[in-house]
Amino acid sequence: MTEQGETGEPITILLVEDDAPTCWRLQDALVKAGYEVRSAGTLGEARSALAGGAPRVLLTDLRLPDGHGIELIREMRQRFPDTEIMVISALGDEESVISAITVGATGYLLKDAFPTDIATTVRDLVAGHSPISASIARFIVRRTQGAAPNSAEPPPGPLLNTARLTPREIDILWGIAKGFSYAEIASHLGLSKQTVPGHIKNIYRKLEVHTRSEAVFEAVQQGLIKL
Repeated sequence: MTEQGETGEPITILLVEDDAPTCWRLQDALVKAGYEVRSAGTLGEARSALAGGAPRVLLTDLRLPDGHGIELIREMRQRFPDTEIMVISALGDEESVISAITVGATGYLLKDAFPTDIATTVRDLVAGHSPISASIARFIVRRTQGAAPNSAEPPPGPLLNTARLTPREIDILWGIAKGFSYAEIASHLGLSKQTVPGHIKNIYRKLEVHTRSEAVFEAVQQGLIKL
């Protein structure tokens, strides 16, 4: 029996996992449960698969041979906002978790705490729940409690760097967060394409980061932008 969504259409899944045994195990379980599953082992293969249309669900690893799953999640959220996205990864560090959730993941499962029934987990995701491994949930709770202690006074929070970035740099940072290309950022802000890399270089230096993902993460952490 085919698993169907709220519209009666089959639930389609794009599974992005470079570890072949893990990919096979997940795909087998999902297909047996009635889902329509396409699989990809790299970021490039995932992008090619998306040319065939948006899946209802994206299940993705973060550490891929040719890139990072965060890039894929951001692209998916931009292009297909109705797709449910869940991370399946061995990475449980703060940056990975916050980055994935910030750019659009609604579920996050660690491979070492993987549910025995992935089909039910996907069904919960489609139903609007956010499946999250227990250790990740505890981490988020601790972080939330740390940001809002039992006090009438608001938490001090991290020091903001807004004074360090110019309004133009913050505009460009927002464009980066939205996944725009340099050309798109330049067009949107009325700049030449040649000036954008210079602004981005200054943003990286001021935020002390080295990649677009790090810049977005740091900017969100410091309250410079909201996604």
